Amino acid sequence: MDDGRQMRVEENPVVEGKPVEVLVFELAGRRFGIHASEVREIIRAVTIVPLPKAPPLIEGIINLRGRVILVVDIRQRFGLPAKPLDASDHLIVGWTGEHLVAIRIDRAVELARADGNAIEDAAGVLSEADSAREVAVLPDGIVPIGDLRSLLSSLELSASAGLLSAAPTNDGREGQS
Repeated sequence: MDDGRQMRVEENPVVEGKPVEVLVFELAGRRFGIHASEVREIIRAVTIVPLPKAPPLIEGIINLRGRVILVVDIRQRFGLPAKPLDASDHLIVGWTGEHLVAIRIDRAVELARADGNAIEDAAGVLSEADSAREVAVLPDGIVPIGDLRSLLSSLELSASAGLLSAAPTNDGREGQS
């Protein structure tokens, strides 16, 4: 996935016992995952414009084919050190409800296919601070799975609502809150 091409991921609803696709990515040498059904596309990182008075979790905004997209710093959520933007970084673009956002990652590792029974609820295993709702048991290890909406707390979503609502969309989702 480091060849500069975009990767588009089809929606794949999670159904108990049915195969589930998980996008596995790296941050600071650690593997994390997100359900592929939440991902619109993966792109190479571009210049991120900082926003004054934005919550600390908001890294800034980007222009994606004429659409303004918020970029979320999930390193902070996972207790990882901040890292300056690097040309090898990627952005996962996806939906948090009705809003399109991007998260900056070091690299996309793979689109893993797991049996639905290999996805376990993380409630009893991980703390609320871990921002992972589930854990995927994959052939090459265990991967905590977050979801885009839970990565933004309700407070941060509220504080960012004006920025998110102002972002134009071209797919009929404009102006929804």
